[in-house]
Amino acid sequence: MSEETPAVKSSGNVFADLGFDSPEEELLKAKLAREIGIIIKRRRLTQAKAGELLGLPQPDVSAIVTGRTGKFSIGRLLRCLDRLDYRIDVSVRHKPRGGSRTAAAA
Repeated sequence: MSEETPAVKSSGNVFADLGFDSPEEELLKAKLAREIGIIIKRRRLTQAKAGELLGLPQPDVSAIVTGRTGKFSIGRLLRCLDRLDYRIDVSVRHKPRGGSRTAAAA
């Protein structure tokens, strides 16, 4: 008989759940890479042609579309979207009360 592993409710960020050092950054990079992949697919670009448009070698395009974003900064992924003629909007909002941070007493 095998032991059952207890289910744990997700935080909503798989990278946080897996213990990554910068889970918010990793989640954003994954979302940006997904968008880049969708655009490349929608335009029916080969990875080589996408690389020409993005100024990247084909292996880097492959890494992005398969979600291997470790060597890419958020800025670099944003530049890729810009080179694909996409506008990037940044929205800043106040966190819900449960997610606010409080300063530690000195």
